[in-house]
Amino acid sequence: MAYRMAFQKTGGPEVIERQDFTPVPPGPGELAIRHTAIGVNFIDTYHRSGLYPVSLPAAPGIEAAGVVEAIGEGVSGFAPGDRIGYFTGRPGAYATHRNIPATQALKLPDTLPDEDAAGVMLKAATTEYLVERCARVKAADAALVHAAAGGVGLLLVQWLKAIGVRVVATAGSADKQALARSAGADVVCDYADAATTAREMTGGTGVDAVFDGVGKATWDVSLSALRTRGLLVSFGNASGPVTGVDLGILAAKGSLFVTRPTVAHYYATPEDFRAGSARFLEMLATGKLKADIHQRHALIDAAQVHRDLEARKTTGATIMLPEA
Repeated sequence: MAYRMAFQKTGGPEVIERQDFTPVPPGPGELAIRHTAIGVNFIDTYHRSGLYPVSLPAAPGIEAAGVVEAIGEGVSGFAPGDRIGYFTGRPGAYATHRNIPATQALKLPDTLPDEDAAGVMLKAATTEYLVERCARVKAADAALVHAAAGGVGLLLVQWLKAIGVRVVATAGSADKQALARSAGADVVCDYADAATTAREMTGGTGVDAVFDGVGKATWDVSLSALRTRGLLVSFGNASGPVTGVDLGILAAKGSLFVTRPTVAHYYATPEDFRAGSARFLEMLATGKLKADIHQRHALIDAAQVHRDLEARKTTGATIMLPEA
């Protein structure tokens, strides 16, 4: 029996419930997918809570890997039996089966296992656009990465070090700091010490860019860590959204720049999708990026997965398995 883990109303993890359904044939331009592994991302909690509105009822999840079971009219380049992954589009990946537009699917390289693909694609795409098309940091620059033991945080540290950037990383416990250090961070510290540590590493100047997926709790320390005309890339709200900002603080801290980017905008066009995907698949294929899957759960346990994610009990990537 096919099923999805969905919610009829927004709220806490308890609103996620199992819903059985009968898969329907793919429509024109679609692929019918049987999921083998499903990625878990913090944005899934935003959809469930209502922070990012979605049409109800809905299943969370925008990332998964699986096998093509059927193709719709007009689809070319795919065939039943192909291994594919996807990381964009409408939520709905928390399911055993799903139909998706063929334009959103990527054929998976033989060297990339399904579980690794499901755990890393969205995070790798996020890392790609944040580093190379948003912040545009380069060799010998310095950067601060918050929550560096998380799924995106670990990939950010790896990618930045691969291109020669000096990295200060924050993490909330000794174990998490060890993970950030193992990913290549030059200096690792607590959140409260981030600005001081960043300035010590740069001889008092401050870092060129801050990658902040935490949000409200790290806003002030992120601004204080930047050099004059530095860039704060605020890409997540793990501690709550940043609101009520007095723009004068940007002038007072050194004519700073702030951006609030999303993967949807950086992968919006077919050209950006193809170029960005090719770039992160190259980084994975060469081993410069590694999928660090630290948590594996059954799909039926999706509510508990969200509890753990929001309580910051996870490190690296988390996946769910439909057959577990």
